[in-house]
Amino acid sequence: MDFGFDEEQRQFQEAVRKFARKRLAPRYAEDDRRGELDPRTLPDMASLGLTGIAIDERYGGQGADAVTTGIAAEEVAVADFNAAYLLLIPLLAAEVIGVAGSDAQRASMLPPIADGSLLPCFCLTEPEHGSDAARLRLRAERDGAGWRLTGEKTSISLGMGAHTAIVFARTSEDGARGISAFYVDLDERYVQRSAFKDLGSKAIGRAALHFDGLPVAADGLIGGEGEGFIRCMQGFEFSRAIIGLMCLACAGTGLDEALTYARDREAFGKPIGANQGVAFPLAEAATLLRGARWVCYEALWRRDAGLPHRIEASMAKWWAPKVAVDAAHQALLTLGHSGYSEELPAGQRIRDLIGLEIGDGTAQIAKLVLARELLGRAFAP
Repeated sequence: MDFGFDEEQRQFQEAVRKFARKRLAPRYAEDDRRGELDPRTLPDMASLGLTGIAIDERYGGQGADAVTTGIAAEEVAVADFNAAYLLLIPLLAAEVIGVAGSDAQRASMLPPIADGSLLPCFCLTEPEHGSDAARLRLRAERDGAGWRLTGEKTSISLGMGAHTAIVFARTSEDGARGISAFYVDLDERYVQRSAFKDLGSKAIGRAALHFDGLPVAADGLIGGEGEGFIRCMQGFEFSRAIIGLMCLACAGTGLDEALTYARDREAFGKPIGANQGVAFPLAEAATLLRGARWVCYEALWRRDAGLPHRIEASMAKWWAPKVAVDAAHQALLTLGHSGYSEELPAGQRIRDLIGLEIGDGTAQIAKLVLARELLGRAFAP
């Protein structure tokens, strides 16, 4: 059993860390105030190969394994949690194309994602169907050799800035088997975007997208008809562990700041960390962050080993964001009145982290999947 990274992974970790601290960290708070990601961030991340980190080298990506991808997500999120979405969402879109697409589709669709010239978003959630994704209503109707998409998607991360999208649409009434996946250009003539005014992660441009007969060529269908929902669920097993690491890395930065403050700040003639009421909550937070981190890495390690990892990915999705929010909250409380000020990023971290207690599947959905894996579907909710 090895709990460390190999030398190549350590060198990669250090390279991403240096890049993120220099190029990304200074933008984190300012992007939040402006409500959008700095336009330099996408090409900067692409220059280091982060937008195509897990894409096969044949298509311009880095071909990184799952554990190495997790390392990159951590280091980016330590510096700028929201910039990590520029790794996460292309990863999820490329996973669907890479697994379900034809050779021709992979050759044409993946290189622009890998080099950052096209930013995709992932259109699954609808106004009345988020967690119950098998009941999606946005329709794909035949139009000659191609299709037209009509309906609405909502709560789409990067929705305001994306150039392309993986869109899940209903092609028949056969429940989950009636959902197909399409890769489309977000043509402004047929797609209207409405931005959300969010509590946190303001920079990622969460949006509702209204499709008004968007034309899609025949080669925009990824996989066969009715395979969209299945492909989506497979991709989520990968992304949920990455999301966990993003959250834990962000919270860990706040915890480090709180530990430093607890050593430096004095009250009643001694460092405040010398008080159990300060020290013990920080010790608890550190323990939970560490435990959740290894659940995430176990899921990624199992993926690399070709082993089932749905249980570990489900654990990562519900537990890591919760642990991260709690730790970030404790960090703010430790910092006291200075932590409550917008001059420090403690409050922003909490606001940003809460979004992933909801996005990409709620805790309740993750626990449902987990319960069915542990008990067997016949004995679970």
